[in-house]
Formats: sequence, structure tokens, C-alpha cells
Amino acid sequence: MLNTDNPESRPLLTNEQLASLGGDRVAYLKPIRSEDVSRLFPAAPAIQPGLQLFALVAADGTPIIVTDSRDAALANAMSQELEMVSLH
Repeated sequence: MLNTDNPESRPLLTNEQLASLGGDRVAYLKPIRSEDVSRLFPAAPAIQPGLQLFALVAADGTPIIVTDSRDAALANAMSQELEMVSLH
């Protein structure tokens, strides 16, 4: 993270430090298309193209689950006691 007011500033945190802040307790929900599943989940079987899906992703970018239901992804996060964060 950089201080954009000072062009000579150094990052406050490295990308790795920023990703590890949440440890294994923070996750976010990412809407994805079925065409993107193989990139996030290389071992996933082929999925019909054109579907709107939801990926639950750990703070460090590690995918946790993919589902066709936002509610199912949120329920999974709750069952794992994950803190959900909003990305903008």
C-alpha cells in the first residue's frame, strides 16, 4: 500500500504482508463466470459456459469454494467462521 500523496514514499506493507493480514479468518465473495472457474480451480471439471457463479476466496487469494448461489457461498463462510470483507 502506497501513500499516493508522496511520490517517493515506500510501501507500508508488501503484497505478501497485506495478503496475510487476515490469516485464514478473512474471505471475500467474488462473482465469476463459469469460463473463469478453471483459472481459479484448476482441478474443477468442465462447466457449462455462460453461467454466473460465486467464488469464496481467502484473503490471500486462495479459492475456497465455487457455487451457483451467493447464499450458499455465504453459508459456507459462516460455517467456517470466516470474517467476510467487501472489496471495492
